Amino acid sequence: MNNDPSTQTTNEVTHSNHSDVLAELAQLLDPASIITDPDITSSYSSDHATGVAVGKPLAVLLPKSTEDVSRSLAIAHRYNIPVVPRGAGSGLAGGANAIDGSLVMSLARMTKILEIDPINFIATVEPGVINKDLKAEAERFGLSYPPDPASFSFSTVGGNIATNAGGLCCVKYGVTRDYVLGLEVVMADGTVMNLGRRTKKGVAGLDLTGLIVGSEGTLAVITKATLRLVRQLPKPAGTLVAVFNSLTSLGEAITEISKSCTPSLLEVMDDTTLAAVEKMTPMGLHSSIAAMLIAQSDLDGEAGVAELDLIKSIAERSQATEVYLATDTYEADALLQARRLALRALERLGKVLLDDVCVPTSRIAEMMAEISAVAERYSLTIGTFGHGGDGNLHPTIVMPTDDAGKAAAEHAFSEMVGRAIALGGTISGEHGVGLLKKRYQDIELGDHQVKLIAEVKRAFDPNWILNPTKLVDQ
Repeated sequence: MNNDPSTQTTNEVTHSNHSDVLAELAQLLDPASIITDPDITSSYSSDHATGVAVGKPLAVLLPKSTEDVSRSLAIAHRYNIPVVPRGAGSGLAGGANAIDGSLVMSLARMTKILEIDPINFIATVEPGVINKDLKAEAERFGLSYPPDPASFSFSTVGGNIATNAGGLCCVKYGVTRDYVLGLEVVMADGTVMNLGRRTKKGVAGLDLTGLIVGSEGTLAVITKATLRLVRQLPKPAGTLVAVFNSLTSLGEAITEISKSCTPSLLEVMDDTTLAAVEKMTPMGLHSSIAAMLIAQSDLDGEAGVAELDLIKSIAERSQATEVYLATDTYEADALLQARRLALRALERLGKVLLDDVCVPTSRIAEMMAEISAVAERYSLTIGTFGHGGDGNLHPTIVMPTDDAGKAAAEHAFSEMVGRAIALGGTISGEHGVGLLKKRYQDIELGDHQVKLIAEVKRAFDPNWILNPTKLVDQ
C-alpha cells in the first residue's frame, strides 16, 4: 500500500519541544505512566494492519484517569504534538499506528466497570474495559451487552466505540453504535465534555455522541462510556449448516433468508477459508465446495425450531447440496469456533492483507464471485469469510513474498474495494478507515463529503493533533 510516512500530514515540532513536553508530562503524571524506551514503545506503535506506515513515537502515555488524559492533551495541544489514542491495538486498518514524534496514548489502564444499573439497563465503563469482561459483569445482573466483534475476548470497549465494531450477532442485534448512549470525552485542548444521555430517548442538540462513534480517535479521546444493556440474550435454539456448490445459490439463500426471518447469526466461509481452517484444526469440514453458510436461531422453544426449519427449507430450495443441524451444543460450538478461527487459519499460510467490505445482502454472491475472479486473475490465494446476514465480507489475501506478487496483491486489494463500491457497498463495514482505506474514501464519499469531514475535524481539533494522519487529511 502507498502509505509512506513521508507523504503523510504531520505537525511541525522540534527536538527542543520534545524535551519540554516530556519534562512537563513528568511533572504531572506518575512516572510509570510515561514510557520512552524505544524497545517498549515499538510494541505500542501499531495495530494488526498489514502494509501501512508505522512511525516512531516520542513516548507512550498510560493514563489512569480522565484527569491524566486531560492534562496530557493540554500539554500536547500547547506544543502542537500529535497524539494517537489506542485501545488494545487489535484494530485491522492502521488506525492506532504511531506517527513519528507522536505521543501514543494507551487507555489500557482505565479498566473500571463503574456501574451496572439493572433498573435502567445501563452500564458505565472506562475505555480500557475488555468487551468480554463487560459481558460477564452484565450477565451477573441478568443483562447482556450484545456487540460481539471476533476480538471480543481481548479488544476494549473504547476501541470498539472508536471503530463502531460489529461482530457475529450484529445481523440481529446491531453494532456498537446502537448501544452507546453517552460519552465522557476529552477534547484536543484538554477540555472534558459529557455528551449524550442516560435516558432511552433524547433529541436535545445534535448527536455529537454518534459523531464520536466510529471517528477512530480523530475528534476526541473517550474516557467513559454510558452503554445500553438488554435483557440477557437467549441461548441459541440450534445451529444449522448449509453447503453450496454455487455462489449464486448461496446468494439466493442469503437473500431469501434475510427477507423471511432474522436469525441471530448468519455467517459465510468460502472454500479457501474452509480448507485453511481444516488444515489448522481438522474438523471434517467441507472444502471441495463453493461456500458454507452457518445460521443460528435464538428464539425460544418451538419458535426457534420453526425458524431453523424455515432456513433449512430456503437453503434446500436454493440448491444447497447438504443441510444439517448440529446435534448438540458441542458440535454447534465447534462450528462457531471454525468461523472464529478463519483469520488465524489463513495467517498460518503466510502474512495476510485483510479487507473489510460491505455490500447489500442481495449482492453478496456477486461480490464473492468478483473476489474469486480477482484471485484467479492475479494468481493469489484469497480466503473470504464474513457476516452473510449483513453483506460484510473479509476477503483475505495471503501475501506473496516476491515483489511482483506483492504488487499484484495491492492491485487485487484495490480492485476488490472498487468492486464493492460499484455494487452499492462501502470500503469498510466494521474495521474502520485508518491508514489502510484512507485513499479510497474520495471514491466512495466524493470531494464534498470529505471536505465536510475535514471541517468537522477542524471544529473539534483546530490544531489537528488527534490522530492527524488518519481518516482525512488537513
